[in-house]
Amino acid sequence: MGAETRKDTHEATVSGTPLASWCGNSMVEWLLVDGINIKSTDELLNGLCLRMVGLGIPIRRMFCLLRILHPQVFGEKFIWLRENDGIEKFSDSHDVLEKSLRRECPCIPVVDLNTTVRRRLDIANPVLDFPILEDLVKMGVTDFVSYPLRWSNDQVNIFSIATDRPGGFTSAELTEISGMLPVLGRLIETQSLRRTAVTLLNTYLGSYTGERVLKGLVKRGDGEDISAVIWFCDLRGSTPLADSMARVEFLGILNEFFDCMAGAVLDHGGEVLRYVGDAVLAIFPIEQLPPNKDSDRSQTNTACMEALNAAIDAKKRMVKQNQVRLEQGKQELGFGIALHMGDVTFGNIGVERRLEFTVIGAAANEAARLESMCKTLDQPILISETLARCVPGKWMSLGHFHLRGISSSQEIFAPDYAHYK
Repeated sequence: MGAETRKDTHEATVSGTPLASWCGNSMVEWLLVDGINIKSTDELLNGLCLRMVGLGIPIRRMFCLLRILHPQVFGEKFIWLRENDGIEKFSDSHDVLEKSLRRECPCIPVVDLNTTVRRRLDIANPVLDFPILEDLVKMGVTDFVSYPLRWSNDQVNIFSIATDRPGGFTSAELTEISGMLPVLGRLIETQSLRRTAVTLLNTYLGSYTGERVLKGLVKRGDGEDISAVIWFCDLRGSTPLADSMARVEFLGILNEFFDCMAGAVLDHGGEVLRYVGDAVLAIFPIEQLPPNKDSDRSQTNTACMEALNAAIDAKKRMVKQNQVRLEQGKQELGFGIALHMGDVTFGNIGVERRLEFTVIGAAANEAARLESMCKTLDQPILISETLARCVPGKWMSLGHFHLRGISSSQEIFAPDYAHYK
């Protein structure tokens, strides 16, 4: 048979499959005994391919494409080749992997119509109706089968296998492979759901915060005391800007500002906690950053320097952004960044139906008060006395000042920009 397209139903492959058939399926047994303990999809698929080869099923190539919920990525594809060691894994944009989907298999039958597609390639005039088949013929492949890999939410992914054995796959082999797919689909779905949860937590909460949520700090009042460098920055003149332009245009300005500020924080190992209107609250947790192996600086000094480097980086990004704005005939954007260090409580606040993970404490309030002095002192970056003591020689003293709501005066510093040209 040159080309086969078979309609599969959910009942036929899952609830309609006799339990005795599953119990006698060596691949199902391996998935439930060994595969269930494997944490990553690439390791699971690699182990499954080796298991099939060990059972005498001479697969030459395996391909799996999984659609995932991700802000920038359409999905992941996994390729196993007999001559290679392990799985090749690719994660690409929506456009790139959609093209890959069309190349690898007939998208409409496998995904949209939920069918299995088989192509025999060792016959006269084989059906080569999608591009990957031409490559497989050159590889000596004799038989290719592409299956829908279903998840519990009715999402259909793709799992395909190819062999170079004369005569292709046997009916018994294909029966065993199709019989194990519901189990494989559930294991991969579980792994994917966890990856999706981690991705969304990292995107919307941050990696440091998301890790704590996954560990169970989910109730109001859950938290811990940490030491951290606290970053607070603000966009200058945002109110007149917002009043002078359309909301969509002002939203674009905010995103330009956040690209410079939050982007620098993340690139230097910090954690963005909140976007407060046109302001950013971030931390550089001291326990999170390992000591610099090339020096004897402590974790505290390392966190201080990472925060300072992020502030200098953000300033440079804003200079470049303002140059572009001036070339476009637009107004420059002003900003202020404050860096402070202290002990804060890091945890959940709010109402039980809507919580937020953030830092609270005097140090966080002092950072916000310090940032308000940027305009008064005409400085883009200000450093607290507490933080300046950790890295001597990197600052310029601007004098002693009273911060709003704080009784005693504090010495305020600015970076010594001579170190950062």
